[in-house]
Parts: sequence; C-alpha cells; structure tokens
Amino acid sequence: MTVASWNVNSITVRLAQVIDWLNVHRPDVLCLQETKIPDERFPKAAIEAVGYQVVYSGQKAYNGVAILSRLPISQVRSSLPGDDETAQKRLIAATIAGIEVVNVYVPNGSEVGSEKFAYKLAWLERLYRWFERDFDPQGAVLLCGDFNIAPEARDVYDAQAVAGKVLFHPDEHAALARLQQWGLIDTLRIHTEEAGLFSWWDYRAAAFRRNLGMRIDQIWVSAPLAARCTAGWIDRQMRAADSPSDHVPVVASFEIDSEARDPGGSVLELESR
Repeated sequence: MTVASWNVNSITVRLAQVIDWLNVHRPDVLCLQETKIPDERFPKAAIEAVGYQVVYSGQKAYNGVAILSRLPISQVRSSLPGDDETAQKRLIAATIAGIEVVNVYVPNGSEVGSEKFAYKLAWLERLYRWFERDFDPQGAVLLCGDFNIAPEARDVYDAQAVAGKVLFHPDEHAALARLQQWGLIDTLRIHTEEAGLFSWWDYRAAAFRRNLGMRIDQIWVSAPLAARCTAGWIDRQMRAADSPSDHVPVVASFEIDSEARDPGGSVLELESR
C-alpha cells in the first residue's frame, strides 16, 4: 500500500500534473494540500475518471485539503474539534484499509512573533490534543501533509541561516516533538539518514536550481505502521515540471495484508493473527 502527500498550490492550475502523476505512480492514497478551491468547484469527476474516490474540504483562493483513494473511504472528518463552518480548511481525515489517515495543511506562521505565528502554534497544540484524545498510538495512524516545519538541520539547506525563523523555530520543533512523543515516526527517516532531501523550494532567488530547499512535507505514522513501512522517498523531479508547485510529492509504502484492504479490517488485528 502506497500513500503520498503533495501540496499542489492550486488544484485548478496543477490538475493535469496530478492526473499524470496518478497514472504513472498509482498510489493507493494521495493527500493534497493547498487546493485553493471551494467544494462546489472541486474537479471530482476528473479524479474519479482515473479510478480514485475523493473527499475534500476547501475554500476559495486559500488553503484546502483532499484525500484521493483507490480503496474505500469511510469515517470522514473535515475539521479539528471546536471548529465551525468559518474555520480555515486545513484538515481532512478518513479511515482507509483500517488506517486512520489525517491530512493537514499546517499554517505557515508568516513571521516569528506575529499573530499568524501564534495561530500556527495554537493550531498545532489543538492537533496534538486531538490525537491525544481520539487516537491510539498502538493503532494504525498516519499523519501527513505540509507541516510547514523542517524537523532537523539536515532537512534545510543552511541551518545557521534559517535558525530561529519561521519553518525552523524551536517552538515549532517543540510542537513536532510532542507528536513524536505521542507515538509518531517520520517514515523517510526509517529508510535514510541522508541530508539535503527537500520537498519545497521557494519560487524566488532560483532556489530550486541552487537547491535552497527544506523538507517541510512529511508522512508520520504510528509504530505498528512504521514496522510495516517498506519505502520512503521524495519525487524531486516534479519541481522541474512546467509550471510546477513549489512543493513535490512525498511517498511512503507499507506491506499490508490483502485482508487489510477491507475497510472494516484493522491492520493491528491482522498483525496479531
């Protein structure tokens, strides 16, 4: 079973790229962020035409998330507890093949010390409290998306240059550490310790050509899924496409018994058989 995550920076602009990528790689699940489209305009038919179910939560011009799946989708949730209909569309969760998939577009934070930075930290705290209340670290849980945080020095082009700034601030790292301590594991780091593996490059200053990137898009999983994770990689070549997103897909694969593809089947139950 393969799960991918991709901040497409407008599904309207990047729809053809998404369709092409699905046709080439055929992931079981693709989580999208920054779709930037209200629900009534989401290109559902185009996604379904290539064999994927889709659920989404969006708004005009900003934010927006979606889950595309070749497997049945159930128990869809589209907000953090306490959000109302005016809340920013930054989260969608569903159960797929017994796995609780949570897709997030974490706030950017703008500048350290700003109201937007405080909102980012508060949003991450709410996410953590939700995990603590409603999820089981010994269950099959997957958190993915645009975290807007690079976890470690090896995940940025120059740790000294970005230290203490948004995307690489100690308060952001503390928020990630809480999720890690809850029981989530970074799938890429199961398979490689290599530095310089980035998922985002600014459009400015020839950042991609100069490889001035950061790894701010990630797939984190609970220990039972980590034990089944067979691969983790980043599709860097998509940043070189025509009119690319500033992000590229990140991917993780898992060895899941065929029975787990039944939406009622639990990965944990299967592991104990």
